[in-house]
Amino acid sequence: MRLSIIIPVYNESKWIARTVHHLFHFGGDLVKEIIVVDGQSEDNTVEMAQKAGAQVFISCLRGRAAQMDCGAKRALGDTLYFVHADTLPPETFAKDIAQALERGHLLGNFRYHFDGGPWLLKINAFCTRFHWFFTHGGDRTFYIKSEVYRSIGGYDPLDSIMEEYILLRKAKARGYTVRIIPKDCVVSARKYYRNSWPRVQLANLVVFVFWTTGWASGPTLKQWYRQWLH
Repeated sequence: MRLSIIIPVYNESKWIARTVHHLFHFGGDLVKEIIVVDGQSEDNTVEMAQKAGAQVFISCLRGRAAQMDCGAKRALGDTLYFVHADTLPPETFAKDIAQALERGHLLGNFRYHFDGGPWLLKINAFCTRFHWFFTHGGDRTFYIKSEVYRSIGGYDPLDSIMEEYILLRKAKARGYTVRIIPKDCVVSARKYYRNSWPRVQLANLVVFVFWTTGWASGPTLKQWYRQWLH
């Protein structure tokens, strides 16, 4: 396995160097490259990522789906691993992914817990061990074989929200199942420090319901989400 790690960023100068160093250090020889795709940041995210050793590309479109697809199209590894800028995978992440692939699990993710925040976040973290569709998006990291990513069409750059769920729907339609590796990533609780736990949960629930039912478009849901949360 040769792992291409892809990190979409926008104004992440506080976090990106720490994450890149973590991934290089613990990924070892299994990591072929770390690709940071910047959404035209207004701080020194690009400089920090480059100094940490990552390849950096500037996406002409801002948004997670567009930036992750941009990175995927430039990746040289046989396996893609999508990671948030403020998330630290377990120290054994590369070996864990390699073992999952050897057992035939061609796509999957890790459980996670938060680095702080309200105690109610323990509920969120506990739920990441279950195969409920609702729990497979958001703060997850996600690995997938490059050939599988291409065969299902990958991320659509025009998707403005719910991109992980859309990709999973396409994968499931082709008969692929998601492997949850029973180890935890550490996720920043910054969103919950800026907003209350009920506010974030309500925003997530409303967006998920309106998306699954088709009652609102992606751009509309994205606008709502930005208005509701800081």
